[in-house]
Amino acid sequence: MNRYMKRKDFIKTTSVLGAGLAAGKFSFASAGQEFPVVRVAEAQRNFKSPLIENAIKTFQSKVKNKELGWLFNNCFPNTLDTTVFYEEKNGKPDTYVITGDIDAMWLRDSSAQVYPYLQFCKQDQALHKLIVGVINKQVHFIMKDPYANAFYNDEAKISKWKASDRTDMKPGVHERKWEIDSLCYPIRLAYRFWKITGDANPFDSEWKKAIELTLKTFKEQQRKDSLGPYKFERETAWATDGIPMAGYGYPVKPNGLICSMFRPSDDATIYAYLVPSNFFAVTSLRQASEMVSVISKDNKLAADLLALADEVDAALKKHAITTHPKFGKIYAFEVNGFGSYNLMDDANVPSLLAMPYLGAVTTQDAIYQNTRNYVWSLENPFFFKGSAAEGIGGPHIGLDMVWHMSIIMKAMTSSNDSEMKWCIDSLRKTHGNTGFMHESFHKDDPTNFTRSWFAWANTLFGELLWRTLTTKPHLLR
Repeated sequence: MNRYMKRKDFIKTTSVLGAGLAAGKFSFASAGQEFPVVRVAEAQRNFKSPLIENAIKTFQSKVKNKELGWLFNNCFPNTLDTTVFYEEKNGKPDTYVITGDIDAMWLRDSSAQVYPYLQFCKQDQALHKLIVGVINKQVHFIMKDPYANAFYNDEAKISKWKASDRTDMKPGVHERKWEIDSLCYPIRLAYRFWKITGDANPFDSEWKKAIELTLKTFKEQQRKDSLGPYKFERETAWATDGIPMAGYGYPVKPNGLICSMFRPSDDATIYAYLVPSNFFAVTSLRQASEMVSVISKDNKLAADLLALADEVDAALKKHAITTHPKFGKIYAFEVNGFGSYNLMDDANVPSLLAMPYLGAVTTQDAIYQNTRNYVWSLENPFFFKGSAAEGIGGPHIGLDMVWHMSIIMKAMTSSNDSEMKWCIDSLRKTHGNTGFMHESFHKDDPTNFTRSWFAWANTLFGELLWRTLTTKPHLLR
């Protein structure tokens, strides 16, 4: 049975588990209310923040569309309600964050899930400590294995993948797929936390070791002198789950770019120089350099981080751009250094569409604008347009399945009011009668969806709605 069918079976049996409630335990709204209560009951929530609750009340009081108010109440706190597990270890905050329906902590997802709460943590000490705990946990995991993408809270737990994966699987590692963004997202979270709060306490000697290991890993995966220490094969019928050529992937020509054997979708790359992830690495390396310089006072490490960022940046300018017959100069999705380009985009972030959201390019970048027009068109093999919605998907789920994340990213990277309003309206209409965002849904039928409990998509949608309320409230009228 393939992964898609497993997800479909999961959805059939758990229906709207995104709220943390099984179908049949719903308490529908009392008379005079329009929508059912689907958010997990207060007594069952994993974490409570008065500031987040006040934000929900503010949103609902200012936005007349009751369905949007209902969705914001369900989606924005979903990570806190259902996926965070806080404790203290050796006197330090420690926060384990699951994705939702999978009991494992992805470095990428966990960073993205709590990122929208950073703007509140300066006024909420408990939320502040929760996010410090995420940073500490990520440091611990990176030191365990910088090539792994997902981990367990139980250090001794053996992954089900150990039986099928030919790679150096350690206890406590859920999956060992090498993805550049897995080491970028924790830097993004740490940098923004530092900038908002001014708190440098989490960024101790152990954190600096994780940054040093990140730099070492990135340099290994430039593959200038050898293929490096990482390889991965999986016994599976699912083609995108394994790496060819003895687990090292198809050849690349060293040019300064960093190899990523998997995409943020956890699907294998075709050409290992994954362009949006390399752009993300440039931004993250520069942020890490600033932090190391100011906080750690390590000028040598700061210079090394900056040097690699500049090298990758120069390589992107030279090797990541191609000319499309319809859209002109655009960024390729993947390249190999030999002159081959994979033209597409995938919904998962980092994507080509999402690069301005990550601070990797500006929306004024002419090549980005051409790329944006390309990826949101039928020229992109993973752009789907149906009677219910249009948007970007990817090979992870398959044809005709639009990801909510792509529509959210279109709005997040837009300066056009009508476009942003269209995105919000499309998201409002495609929750499949559940009150939550999903991984993907069929372009003609939003009730045909995957992953009913996918906290990243929920919180990201909440981030979009809150940002819109605070910057362009007229779009929510």
